[in-house]
Amino acid sequence: MSGLIRSFPVLAMMAIVMGACASPAPNIGGPSSSDQVATIVAMTMQAIAPETTGSPTSVPGTSTDSLPHSLYFVTRDNQSIRQIYRMERDRKTTTQLTFETVDVDDYDVSPVDGSIAYQVGNQLVLANADGSDRRVLVQGSDPDRSGPYRPAFSPDGQTLAYGQNGLNLYDLSTGASKLVIENQYGEPLPDGARLPIEIYMPERYSPDGRKLLVALGHWEMLPSHAVYDPDTNTLVRYEEVKDYIYCCSFHGGPVWSPDSASFYGVASVHDTVYQSGELWKVDAGSGALTRTLKAEDGLMNLPRELFAAPDGQLYFFLGTYRMDSGYFDAPVLELVRSGPDGVTGRTVLRQENFVLMKQALWAPDASFVIVVSSVGRNWDQESGVLELHYTDAQKKTVWLAPSGQQPRWGP
Repeated sequence: MSGLIRSFPVLAMMAIVMGACASPAPNIGGPSSSDQVATIVAMTMQAIAPETTGSPTSVPGTSTDSLPHSLYFVTRDNQSIRQIYRMERDRKTTTQLTFETVDVDDYDVSPVDGSIAYQVGNQLVLANADGSDRRVLVQGSDPDRSGPYRPAFSPDGQTLAYGQNGLNLYDLSTGASKLVIENQYGEPLPDGARLPIEIYMPERYSPDGRKLLVALGHWEMLPSHAVYDPDTNTLVRYEEVKDYIYCCSFHGGPVWSPDSASFYGVASVHDTVYQSGELWKVDAGSGALTRTLKAEDGLMNLPRELFAAPDGQLYFFLGTYRMDSGYFDAPVLELVRSGPDGVTGRTVLRQENFVLMKQALWAPDASFVIVVSSVGRNWDQESGVLELHYTDAQKKTVWLAPSGQQPRWGP
């Protein structure tokens, strides 16, 4: 009897899902995969899956093609705790790497040996590629405050940047950690608290490993980004702008150009009900910037998940809408390719509407993009379905996993 009782909510949920999918209501941007019903049911079944182990598991594949690197992502285990998983290049074999008792909040992967650095609670943890040899690199002093640490590996895998009281660089060969830029705080308030004038958190290394993008946080000023040069221990900030706009924390964050000479980002107004932004290209050496896709005559642009490809082209998702249209964000989000300015030669690559996209991870050669998508507009889960979309529209979408977030490439 108890088995029947446990099965009833599952069957009822699947019936509801099937009924919802059969509804005649119009699709205004659901999952791009044609097999939406199977995807949602798979997500439902994952939520009630039996306990798993660290052993690799395989799922039926939809293609014989392989990934260029192993794929890492975060999803909830059978105890509903966020853990790190790795999918092998075969697109089938998936292994759980962490077995924490509380959620993994953020992580990065060494591009050399697959080591993982991740934040759990108020700790920054380092582990081998298979999750073994777990060791605490940083232990926060306040158990109620967890960071963020924002770990970022250098391309050669020799340095791990992280935030704690400022920007830190950890040498993996020697085990030595150095605080290179200290957070700046104001005078203590009567209660002893100190408001931050400027705090520093790593974002991502340049392709050549010689520079590091750093996120700057402020109390009474807009946040921003700067380029840190380890050789000179200096920050290069982008040019000050007159209007109330800042870059590049929006819609995927900043990305480097292949030659490490500049970075791209989406800049937006600090407080607005409209989800929009313009495209910025910032010179890493001087901070000079180029601004395109500005809102004009009430036409709003929404660029997301930028990628500067080795071929010199810029790939991203773009939506446009009018401020008086009744929308607060773009109703249609298209996958596009353009020249480096985001405008020249812009071409729509696929016909799907990616308006439900949560995150994206580009192939190193821009031949495809892995998209994390919600299954519906009212889907309030933190993760989504993982699907691979080729930039060649003649190739079909490939389903990868029923649930995940924060996708990263490994070695």
